[in-house]
Amino acid sequence: MTVMVSPVMEQFIDCWGEMGTRWGVNRTVAQVHALFYLTPGPLNAEEIAAALGVARSNASTSLRELESWGLIKAAYVRGDRRQHFEGVKDVWEMFRVILDERKRREIDPTIAALRECVRQAQEAAPAEEYTKRRLSEALDFMELMTRLYDELRRLPSGPLRSLLKLTNKVRTLVIETPET
Repeated sequence: MTVMVSPVMEQFIDCWGEMGTRWGVNRTVAQVHALFYLTPGPLNAEEIAAALGVARSNASTSLRELESWGLIKAAYVRGDRRQHFEGVKDVWEMFRVILDERKRREIDPTIAALRECVRQAQEAAPAEEYTKRRLSEALDFMELMTRLYDELRRLPSGPLRSLLKLTNKVRTLVIETPET
């Protein structure tokens, strides 16, 4: 199958690639991810390389990275010996997968490091009291946000979408309601 990349697809792929670089993701990895998102069927490395104008080795490296994130999975194509992949199509599920992986790679190690810093600060001299408080505040915040994320993560997409649509109303009720 030859992937025909329309001008609007190309614009989205370029935009997604640029966004990826801002998040610390390789541009080609983000562009391959965008191509999967916009393409209805499975793709192989040769098709990706041709569609994006990148080297096949670059496409293969990007596939491995996207597979490690859980954003693509192997897909069988009858009569074709090449390895094909399909991407996550549901934008809510894609967002969850990305957040889960970022949490695992970035937040969890940070919380572990903060816990160790707090432990060490408890053993430090009284002169370190300010440092102890600051570290404890940071750890409490990170753990609270992680618990919030874990709760939100358990919600199905429909109720989560409804909850997020209510945030403006909640803010109005909680923050902007005049006191009596």
